[in-house]
Amino acid sequence: EELREVREQPIDPQAEQEMIDSIEELYYSNDSFDMVQHELEKLPPELNLQELEEYRDKLKKQQASVSKKVADLILEKQPAYVKELERVTSLQTNLQLAAVICTNARRQLSVSKEEFTEASLGLLANQRRRQLLTGLLKSLRTIKTLQRTDVRLSEMLEEEDYPGAIQLCLECQKAASTFKHYSCISELNSKLQDTLEQIEEQLDVALSKTCKNFDVSHYTKVQLAYTLLGKTQTAMDQLHMHFTQAIHNTVFQVVLGYVELCAGNADTKFQKMQYKDLCTHITMDSYIPCLTDLCKALWEVMVSYHRTMQWHEEHDKQDSSHTPGDAAESDESVVDRSYVKKKLEHGLTRIWQDVQLKVKAYILGTDMSNFKYDDFIVVLDVISRLMQVGEEFCSSKSEVLQESIKRQSVNYFKNYHRARLEELRMFLENETWELCPVKSNFNISQLHEFKFMGQCRSPSVSPSRQAVSSSSPAQDELSLFQQFLQEGNPFELPTEKEEETEDVLASNGYESDELEKNVYQDYDSDSDVPEELKQDYVDEQTGDAPLKSASRETIRSKKRSDYNLNKANAPILTNTTLNVIRLVGKYMQMMSILKPIAFDVIHCVSQLFDYYLYAVYTFFGRNDMPVPSPSLPTHLGRDAGPARVVGPTCLYESSGLGLISSRLRTTLNRIQENLIDMYESSGLGLISSRLRTTLNRIQENLIDM
Repeated sequence: EELREVREQPIDPQAEQEMIDSIEELYYSNDSFDMVQHELEKLPPELNLQELEEYRDKLKKQQASVSKKVADLILEKQPAYVKELERVTSLQTNLQLAAVICTNARRQLSVSKEEFTEASLGLLANQRRRQLLTGLLKSLRTIKTLQRTDVRLSEMLEEEDYPGAIQLCLECQKAASTFKHYSCISELNSKLQDTLEQIEEQLDVALSKTCKNFDVSHYTKVQLAYTLLGKTQTAMDQLHMHFTQAIHNTVFQVVLGYVELCAGNADTKFQKMQYKDLCTHITMDSYIPCLTDLCKALWEVMVSYHRTMQWHEEHDKQDSSHTPGDAAESDESVVDRSYVKKKLEHGLTRIWQDVQLKVKAYILGTDMSNFKYDDFIVVLDVISRLMQVGEEFCSSKSEVLQESIKRQSVNYFKNYHRARLEELRMFLENETWELCPVKSNFNISQLHEFKFMGQCRSPSVSPSRQAVSSSSPAQDELSLFQQFLQEGNPFELPTEKEEETEDVLASNGYESDELEKNVYQDYDSDSDVPEELKQDYVDEQTGDAPLKSASRETIRSKKRSDYNLNKANAPILTNTTLNVIRLVGKYMQMMSILKPIAFDVIHCVSQLFDYYLYAVYTFFGRNDMPVPSPSLPTHLGRDAGPARVVGPTCLYESSGLGLISSRLRTTLNRIQENLIDMYESSGLGLISSRLRTTLNRIQENLIDM
């Protein structure tokens, strides 16, 4: 009754919700919760009747709120309950119908079982077994074929058909995975895996062969094989490793061959040496051939790398043209192509750096200070061509090569210049200061040392090949890799042609023997000529005859006078002067090749001239020399006897002209301090006692006379 009264009392929904929320969580935990026990345990030790009644009223209100809430929810869900009850009733009817159908089916199956005989069922069983055996036979035949594929794979590898071998091996692996439920297939799978690894090893060997002798068809097969394996990036990494190894092995074998050849024995100690130590055993005679072969071998490696890059560029273009914007092209192929391109571009600098380091070790392994001039020029020529290859290969300035050749050049030129000064001193000691008979049209370009100036040169063309390149200007426009891409080698030294003889000296005082013959030849053959032709001649243009015919003596005198006039215009040279000019030509040629030390070379050229000027002044221009007699011949003619060069300095000074100016004195003092004294202190002694004796002899025999 109390509960009914409580339920019937109107309660505010919000207050009712607050009453429900005040219920402890334990009442919602599970069905096994003992609420009576829980409430009894909550009673205090000392009971208060009024508190107990208040707490009881609170519990009753909570119970009434819950009951009312449940009743409201039941009323709210009443339509759904009715609808679900109808569905249950319908499901019960359908189940009854299904039970009837099953009963009828079982009855009909029992009838069918009675009507069929065991013979007909046996026939079906045999047919099914036959189909299974037929499938098994096909599987066994496939397995037998798989087991025999190793023979075919070996044949393909011998034929270097790597793509076909890999394709066949992958197909066999795919087929073997289909029949993996057979026990014999597990062994076949491991065998195929071993075969595939063997193919990869042979493929790596085939890839290494392209580093020296690049073959398009061979490289195409190798790349296609790596593509089938899905290892394009791995192949590129391996290729760069092989190129590095090829450079090391190539240079070592070339240098080792020359060292063993020069040693003359089969001592194996050289094979155990490091490459840098091996380069120190190269002799001077074999240095240039070994350097040439070294550069040839390195060229083969670099041109193979260049052709490799060309192959990838062409195939990238073909792939792009065949599938423009093809969505089927996988992202993996695009990534592989980009990786290969970047790897090849970065490999250019790496390979050229390896080449430079190997050649640098060879250059610095030998002291070239005692080389002949022509041999040293050949070395510079080869290195210059190698630096040109580096410029075209990867746009490198070849700083490593330049630094190494600069070190050797400075060392060589220092000794070379010292020897030339000593040679010039010997020339001055033995100089008679007589006129050197040269032709009237003499020019320094006629000397062998200045031939390089008249050739059409390009900064990238080495001196020894300028003559060859000038004869074929069309080839100059092509790079070295374009000229020698398929065959040939830029480091093959041209066959030495016979040196052109210098035709600068006059013969017997004349320009040539033919001129002398024309001047002094007796015209004995004139007896066979008619008299009228001896006396007169007819002008071919006018048809008139001259008033008087020229005699043979008149013609001879005219020729002699013309020759003397040309000879008077010829330059006045001595043997020492000609030698200094030749040295200047050699130094200029070295400047054109050795641009890093060109300043040092031009400084040495000025030393040559300073030394020659100082020597000439010492011989002929000193103030303590007597004034030459005015009656001495001051010109050098053909009939003036032996040519003697006389210095007029004292004569000019005595006349007050002051030829020896303060500027000249300053120059002579500079030469004395910076050149003569410096070399005398170093032990060379440019003004030697013999040279001083020569000076005294010239003063006694020429000036005093």
